[in-house]
Amino acid sequence: MTKLNYNPDVLSCLANLSNDEVFTPPQLANQMLNMLPQELFQSPDTKFLDPCSKSGVFLREIAKRLIDGLATKIPDLQERIDHIMHYQLYGMAITQLTSLMSRRSLYCSKDASGKYSLSHFDNADGNIRYNDIQHSWQNGKCRYCGASQEVYDRGDGLESHAYEFIHTDNPNELYNNMTFDVIIGNPPYQLSDGGGASDDTAMPIYNRFIEQAIKLNPHYLSMIIPSKWMVGGRGLSKFREKMRNDTRISKIVDFEDSSKCFTGLHIDGGISYFLWDSNYNGMTEYTFHANDGTINQANHYLTNTFSDYVIRDNRIFSILKKTSVDESFSMIISNVRPYGIRGYLFNEPERYPNSNLQETPFKGCVKIYGVRGIKGGAKRVVGFINSDIITANREWINKYKIFFTTSYSTNAVIPPAEILSQPKEVCTETFLSIGPFESKTERDNCASYLHTNLFRFLLYYGKGTMHVNKTVFSLIPLQDFSKPWTDEELYKKYGLSEDEIQFIESMIRPME
Repeated sequence: MTKLNYNPDVLSCLANLSNDEVFTPPQLANQMLNMLPQELFQSPDTKFLDPCSKSGVFLREIAKRLIDGLATKIPDLQERIDHIMHYQLYGMAITQLTSLMSRRSLYCSKDASGKYSLSHFDNADGNIRYNDIQHSWQNGKCRYCGASQEVYDRGDGLESHAYEFIHTDNPNELYNNMTFDVIIGNPPYQLSDGGGASDDTAMPIYNRFIEQAIKLNPHYLSMIIPSKWMVGGRGLSKFREKMRNDTRISKIVDFEDSSKCFTGLHIDGGISYFLWDSNYNGMTEYTFHANDGTINQANHYLTNTFSDYVIRDNRIFSILKKTSVDESFSMIISNVRPYGIRGYLFNEPERYPNSNLQETPFKGCVKIYGVRGIKGGAKRVVGFINSDIITANREWINKYKIFFTTSYSTNAVIPPAEILSQPKEVCTETFLSIGPFESKTERDNCASYLHTNLFRFLLYYGKGTMHVNKTVFSLIPLQDFSKPWTDEELYKKYGLSEDEIQFIESMIRPME
């Protein structure tokens, strides 16, 4: 019996490799192309641009559709291919290596002027360009992308990640004022600012590609990006506000688990792709793929009356309408760095020479909670300091508080244990401070609320990423803490239905 040979698509294999850049699987690229009006692929005048080409998968899959769609209008195959390659498909690679990969994918040759190219060009680049440009440094940062000069002002031969598409005030000049019908791609997601190797210190960059693409006035724009912009993200407040109020976003497909798009790859907060239509003005058709496997679709505006964030799972709207009658719990949540003390106190006490950090109490000291160690091996610790280094909220020192962590797993529905604080106790910026409370009873009653399923459910949907700040608590209603709270009392107070209660409790396992 003859064994069938397995001949995988090389771009599918490439998409599964671990790399600094996230490559798009062909199947995912086609899901994005399916959102477009398919008559675009039947017109010899439609122009497509991928401004952040890596593997060339978008251009290749578009070419396939055009070759089929133009068969009757341009019957000769080679003439059809030449027209498509020369006048309809354009790309801008993000590195020299990806320019070669993209040309190999589209032209079947890294040299578009060579004899093996599907369509002959007079230059090696064809319509997939790459120019090695430099950052524009101002006060230690690139004025276009925000890259750190200390990190990215590198010598020859090292990748600078100065992407040409976003390093200009006028993107039209890159293409001689050419008009594109469709701009589509998978932009780079972030740049490290030199603060560490993790996502915690990375500066988002995908938003700049979207804003630049809109300046080109395409008819359609589609990009796949981290969903973090909807619920937080460093430096994304203005971008989120623009996107939430942009009624030209006709469709969003949002995956809570990024591995559903990129096998084996975790992107904090999930991944999503969207369709922006310059002629559209209305609600967004929002499709949400939840962690529990359910797929929910609804038409709604991205703005809402409950939060400055985007509500990603439409199943919670009916609950929010009932619970939003009270003031928000965020009113009693501190800002970051509640007492003005940085998180490095326990790792680098020399940076606080006046703290007199000790492991045991001394006269006039204040107890402080923090973390010692680095990410992955960090542990909660306590110490004792001079109160003089407390620069914020000093009026809270002699009151009861609750300290709540500022970071934990995105997918966790139960946060790490809170700290029930006594008077004369503070914390570093590793925690937020809840309160303050005039009595131990009020503090403990608030803690009982933190342990309810309703609280943890609304916290989960207000969070969306691993980071916790004041806004994360905005969906949670504030209670009267002269008494403790149970779920039964809360469900009755807000008139939740059996279906709504079942949904809440299906998401939250019992406290251990």
